[in-house]
Amino acid sequence: MESAQEVLVCQYTNCLNNGSAEVLAAFVANPVAGVTVSGCGCQGQCNLGPTVRILPSNDWYCRLKPDDVAAIVEQHLKGGKPVTALLHPRLHPQELHQS
Repeated sequence: MESAQEVLVCQYTNCLNNGSAEVLAAFVANPVAGVTVSGCGCQGQCNLGPTVRILPSNDWYCRLKPDDVAAIVEQHLKGGKPVTALLHPRLHPQELHQS
């Protein structure tokens, strides 16, 4: 059985200042069966906020806007394929350089 997915949306100071509350609201407004969405504390990537981490795959997204959420929901959460253009470049350098 596949592990349930969890979406962690940082709600700490820098991410909040960059719109993470709106990103969290966009995920909550687009529910997916088997996926839990939660606000969380600092994830240590403050300079690239808002940050979102998807577990258990440990995929990191950065500098998200509410408009980015639909692509992540459809392609990643429902389709199982990360949205490479939105992945954190330092944490996912291989994925960003694949054709």
